[in-house]
Amino acid sequence: MSDSIVPAELIENKIYLIRNKKVMLDSDLAKLYDVETKALNQSVKRNIERFPEDFMFQLNKEEAAKVSRSQIVTLKRGYNIKYLPHAFTENGVAMLSSVLKSERAVQVNIQIMRTFTKIREMLISHKDLKHKIEEMEKKYDSQFKIVFNAIKELMSPPEKQVRKIGFKTEKEK
Repeated sequence: MSDSIVPAELIENKIYLIRNKKVMLDSDLAKLYDVETKALNQSVKRNIERFPEDFMFQLNKEEAAKVSRSQIVTLKRGYNIKYLPHAFTENGVAMLSSVLKSERAVQVNIQIMRTFTKIREMLISHKDLKHKIEEMEKKYDSQFKIVFNAIKELMSPPEKQVRKIGFKTEKEK
Protein backbone atom coordinates (compact mmCIF):
# COMPACT_ATOMS: atom_id res chain seq x y z
CA MET A 1 0.00 0.00 0.00
CA SER A 2 1.40 3.35 -0.97
CA ASP A 3 -0.86 5.40 1.32
CA SER A 4 0.37 3.73 4.52
CA ILE A 5 1.68 5.92 7.34
CA VAL A 6 4.19 3.32 8.55
CA PRO A 7 5.93 0.74 6.33
CA ALA A 8 4.67 -2.82 6.92
CA GLU A 9 8.26 -4.04 7.33
CA LEU A 10 8.74 -1.67 10.27
CA ILE A 11 5.66 -3.09 11.98
CA GLU A 12 6.73 -6.68 11.25
CA ASN A 13 10.10 -6.01 12.91
CA LYS A 14 8.33 -4.81 16.06
CA ILE A 15 6.35 -8.01 16.60
CA TYR A 16 8.04 -10.36 19.07
CA LEU A 17 7.29 -13.86 20.28
CA ILE A 18 7.16 -13.70 24.08
CA ARG A 19 5.50 -16.37 26.24
CA ASN A 20 4.47 -18.09 22.99
CA LYS A 21 2.39 -15.06 21.98
CA LYS A 22 3.00 -12.57 19.19
CA VAL A 23 3.20 -9.21 20.93
CA MET A 24 4.25 -5.61 20.47
CA LEU A 25 5.94 -3.58 23.20
CA ASP A 26 4.54 -0.37 24.64
CA SER A 27 7.59 1.67 23.60
CA ASP A 28 7.38 0.47 19.98
CA LEU A 29 3.66 1.14 19.84
CA ALA A 30 4.15 4.60 21.31
CA LYS A 31 6.68 5.43 18.58
CA LEU A 32 4.32 4.18 15.88
CA TYR A 33 1.41 6.16 17.35
CA ASP A 34 3.67 9.20 17.79
CA VAL A 35 2.97 9.51 21.53
CA GLU A 36 5.18 9.13 24.58
CA THR A 37 5.36 5.67 26.13
CA LYS A 38 4.31 7.21 29.44
CA ALA A 39 1.18 8.70 27.85
CA LEU A 40 0.26 5.37 26.23
CA ASN A 41 0.66 3.50 29.53
CA GLN A 42 -1.35 6.14 31.41
CA SER A 43 -4.21 5.73 28.92
CA VAL A 44 -4.06 1.98 29.43
CA LYS A 45 -4.05 2.35 33.24
CA ARG A 46 -7.10 4.63 33.07
CA ASN A 47 -8.87 1.88 31.09
CA ILE A 48 -7.26 -1.18 32.67
CA GLU A 49 -10.53 -3.16 32.64
CA ARG A 50 -10.21 -3.28 28.83
CA PHE A 51 -6.84 -5.06 29.04
CA PRO A 52 -7.07 -8.52 30.61
CA GLU A 53 -3.89 -10.60 30.76
CA ASP A 54 -4.53 -12.21 27.37
CA PHE A 55 -4.54 -8.67 25.86
CA MET A 56 -1.58 -7.20 27.76
CA PHE A 57 1.02 -8.29 30.29
CA GLN A 58 4.12 -6.81 31.87
CA LEU A 59 7.45 -8.40 31.05
CA ASN A 60 9.62 -9.74 33.83
CA LYS A 61 13.27 -8.67 34.15
CA GLU A 62 14.64 -11.61 32.15
CA GLU A 63 12.21 -11.07 29.27
CA ALA A 64 12.90 -7.34 29.27
CA ALA A 65 16.64 -7.97 29.18
CA LYS A 66 16.29 -10.36 26.23
CA VAL A 67 14.15 -7.91 24.29
CA SER A 68 16.53 -5.06 25.06
CA ARG A 69 19.46 -7.13 23.80
CA SER A 70 17.60 -8.13 20.66
CA GLN A 71 16.86 -4.47 19.94
CA ILE A 72 20.56 -3.69 20.45
CA VAL A 73 19.68 -1.16 23.09
CA THR A 74 22.58 -0.62 25.42
CA LEU A 75 22.25 1.05 28.76
CA LYS A 76 25.11 2.86 30.45
CA ARG A 77 27.02 0.73 32.92
CA GLY A 78 25.18 0.50 36.23
CA TYR A 79 21.84 1.57 34.75
CA ASN A 80 18.84 -0.71 34.73
CA ILE A 81 15.53 -0.62 32.94
CA LYS A 82 13.50 1.80 35.04
CA TYR A 83 10.08 0.41 34.14
CA LEU A 84 9.39 -3.08 32.88
CA PRO A 85 7.73 -2.86 29.46
CA HIS A 86 4.19 -3.93 28.73
CA ALA A 87 3.54 -6.36 25.88
CA PHE A 88 0.31 -6.13 23.89
CA THR A 89 -1.14 -9.11 22.03
CA GLU A 90 -3.06 -8.63 18.80
CA ASN A 91 -6.28 -8.18 20.80
CA GLY A 92 -4.56 -5.69 23.08
CA VAL A 93 -3.36 -3.65 20.13
CA ALA A 94 -6.91 -3.65 18.75
CA MET A 95 -8.19 -2.45 22.12
CA LEU A 96 -5.67 0.41 22.10
CA SER A 97 -7.60 1.97 19.22
CA SER A 98 -10.52 2.54 21.57
CA VAL A 99 -8.26 4.09 24.20
CA LEU A 100 -6.10 6.29 21.97
CA LYS A 101 -8.34 8.67 20.06
CA SER A 102 -5.97 10.35 17.59
CA GLU A 103 -6.42 9.96 13.83
CA ARG A 104 -2.84 8.67 13.54
CA ALA A 105 -3.51 6.01 16.20
CA VAL A 106 -6.51 4.77 14.24
CA GLN A 107 -4.59 4.63 10.94
CA VAL A 108 -1.53 2.96 12.47
CA ASN A 109 -3.78 0.48 14.26
CA ILE A 110 -5.36 -0.53 10.96
CA GLN A 111 -1.90 -1.19 9.54
CA ILE A 112 -0.86 -3.20 12.60
CA MET A 113 -3.99 -5.37 12.37
CA ARG A 114 -3.28 -6.01 8.68
CA THR A 115 0.29 -6.98 9.54
CA PHE A 116 -0.82 -9.45 12.23
CA THR A 117 -3.24 -10.97 9.70
CA LYS A 118 -0.50 -11.20 7.06
CA ILE A 119 1.83 -12.98 9.50
CA ARG A 120 -0.92 -15.42 10.48
CA GLU A 121 -1.62 -16.19 6.80
CA MET A 122 2.09 -16.73 6.12
CA LEU A 123 2.35 -19.18 9.04
CA ILE A 124 -0.70 -21.10 7.82
CA SER A 125 0.63 -21.35 4.27
CA HIS A 126 4.03 -22.43 5.62
CA LYS A 127 2.37 -25.26 7.56
CA ASP A 128 0.34 -26.27 4.48
CA LEU A 129 3.48 -26.40 2.34
CA LYS A 130 5.30 -28.48 4.95
CA HIS A 131 2.35 -30.91 5.09
CA LYS A 132 2.30 -31.26 1.27
CA ILE A 133 6.03 -31.99 1.18
CA GLU A 134 5.65 -34.64 3.89
CA GLU A 135 2.85 -36.28 1.88
CA MET A 136 5.02 -36.30 -1.24
CA GLU A 137 7.86 -37.78 0.78
CA LYS A 138 5.66 -40.69 1.84
CA LYS A 139 4.43 -41.18 -1.71
CA TYR A 140 7.81 -41.34 -3.44
CA ASP A 141 10.68 -43.70 -2.75
CA SER A 142 14.03 -43.01 -1.15
CA GLN A 143 15.55 -41.75 -4.42
CA PHE A 144 14.17 -38.32 -3.62
CA LYS A 145 15.13 -38.34 0.07
CA ILE A 146 18.08 -36.01 -0.57
CA VAL A 147 15.80 -33.54 -2.39
CA PHE A 148 13.21 -33.61 0.40
CA ASN A 149 15.88 -33.13 3.07
CA ALA A 150 17.26 -30.14 1.17
CA ILE A 151 13.78 -28.60 0.89
CA LYS A 152 13.16 -29.12 4.62
CA GLU A 153 16.49 -27.50 5.43
CA LEU A 154 15.60 -24.48 3.29
CA MET A 155 12.19 -24.17 4.99
CA SER A 156 13.51 -24.30 8.54
CA PRO A 157 14.62 -20.96 10.00
CA PRO A 158 18.37 -20.51 10.28
CA GLU A 159 19.89 -21.06 13.70
CA LYS A 160 21.12 -17.84 15.25
CA GLN A 161 24.79 -17.97 16.06
CA VAL A 162 25.68 -16.18 19.24
CA ARG A 163 28.92 -14.30 19.05
CA LYS A 164 30.76 -13.75 22.29
CA ILE A 165 31.62 -10.19 23.13
CA GLY A 166 35.02 -9.30 24.47
CA PHE A 167 38.64 -10.14 23.95
CA LYS A 168 39.93 -13.60 23.16
CA THR A 169 42.89 -15.09 24.93
CA GLU A 170 45.59 -16.90 23.02
CA LYS A 171 44.04 -20.25 24.03
CA GLU A 172 40.61 -19.26 22.63
CA LYS A 173 41.94 -18.17 19.22
